Amino acid sequence: MTITYTAWDLLLYLIIYAFFGWVLTVFYDAVRYRRFINRGFLNLPLSLPYGIAAAVLLPVLATLNHNLPLQYLTSAIVCFLVMRLSDQFVRGISRNPTLIQEKGTWSILLCLAVAAVLLTGYLVIHPWIFGLVQLMPDWLPRLAVIAGAVLIAVDFASVVLTLRTNTVSKRARARQEDTHRLADRIITAIWRRLQKAYPGIETEAVTDHSHRHVFARGMCFDKLVWVFLVSSFLGALIEMCYCRIAGGVWMNRSSVLYGPFSFVWGFGAVLLTVSLQRLAGKQDRYVFLAGFVIGGVYEYLCSVFTELLFGTVFWDYSDMPLNIGGRTNVLYCIFWGLLAVFWIKVIYPPMSAGIEKLPPLLGKVTTWVVLLLMLCNGLLTACAMIRCTARQTDPAASNVIEVFFDTTYDDAYMKNRWPNMEFAQ
Repeated sequence: MTITYTAWDLLLYLIIYAFFGWVLTVFYDAVRYRRFINRGFLNLPLSLPYGIAAAVLLPVLATLNHNLPLQYLTSAIVCFLVMRLSDQFVRGISRNPTLIQEKGTWSILLCLAVAAVLLTGYLVIHPWIFGLVQLMPDWLPRLAVIAGAVLIAVDFASVVLTLRTNTVSKRARARQEDTHRLADRIITAIWRRLQKAYPGIETEAVTDHSHRHVFARGMCFDKLVWVFLVSSFLGALIEMCYCRIAGGVWMNRSSVLYGPFSFVWGFGAVLLTVSLQRLAGKQDRYVFLAGFVIGGVYEYLCSVFTELLFGTVFWDYSDMPLNIGGRTNVLYCIFWGLLAVFWIKVIYPPMSAGIEKLPPLLGKVTTWVVLLLMLCNGLLTACAMIRCTARQTDPAASNVIEVFFDTTYDDAYMKNRWPNMEFAQ
């Protein structure tokens, strides 16, 4: 029997393993540099990348039970992707493209080492933590998650405020003046900690005035939002055309209730963009191999988490040769490899250039408006799917919200929207 995790469980384990990751990082730096360094982005004793990697891996490793080589490979790839996305996030938040951590071979070796630690912890330590969590009353883990989320949100806001307001001129003025404002003292303390955690943060990016008004220049949050939107739209259309050619019928391949948007394609495009940028100038075979592995793991993760969160199965490759748990297979991994080469070499460069041609103000406003609409669309879809799954065992609505979803998005509507959707046993 496979162990299942609820969303509350995964959030709690994210916080727990973020703390353990912080402890290991501090210990490593203490041995290496002979001093205490809080290496995390937050001021709290939490290293969120380790917590996120653990929360992603827990339900996935459970489906690969006793297959140690595959568990280790999956752990290494997830660690690499989380670290790449984390580094990109820190660069975007700090507005400093030169801000990086480890590079090249050392980065790969670090991912392999972290994967070994995470897998060892999963096999040896996690069963004890899992047992302790199960012994807790239901309200205690939820209270811990809510309290942790509030503290993380406040801490995150303080770090972002420090990075966005603590400019060179303000730091120079602070060195000349003895400020007594509590807020200034807090910002100064946070800045000093960030300098130790990220030495490159002291050097601010040189502004090219000729590109000052270019929208979404380089790889930034706005650029990735548009990559997600365009790829989601194109991916849904491609799958619809494929179903028409292969099966002779038009079939909806959207991930959401409204509009032709496939989130699997959108997130996949963002993932390939961030993780494969360093390989853009390499030979095609290196990009293909990276896309083969990353795409296969990504598809496997999508299958696990849609089943975990919504109780639904959207694809099953059990009848195909060389499949892994019916969630992915070698043939589709080859397709991912080819797609990675085509994406990085052919599609993304002109798409990036086209996005940057948008008027800055219009592009910024449109980005946030469309992002808000997609978030609402995605949350509404998630709620409708969760209620649809619950209706299979408990059809009676217990509150006005369930009545709304039962009336507006009944089983007939959901089946018509996603004909291939099946419910997990």
